[in-house]
Amino acid sequence: MSLNEYEASLIIKSGAELLCAASSDPRSDQGYAAVKGNLSEALESIAEALANFEAGLGVPGRSTGWVQDLHRVADALGEGRARNGADGSE
Repeated sequence: MSLNEYEASLIIKSGAELLCAASSDPRSDQGYAAVKGNLSEALESIAEALANFEAGLGVPGRSTGWVQDLHRVADALGEGRARNGADGSE
């Protein structure tokens, strides 16, 4: 299955909305480490995609701060994942 950028953005938005709804569930802490890991990976991918879009537009650096922020948040989420053993190393 091949998606264009717009379709991919709709999937990301829909996933975020579902995650918001699920977080109101009192059982939402089940699988929290895995959710954090998946979010970390997704944010890394979004940062890479944003950097690639900018490079393709010939205006690199316009959103450099956003890319750096996304990487920082992804790293912070990933640290919790590694500490909880959800990275597959245990």
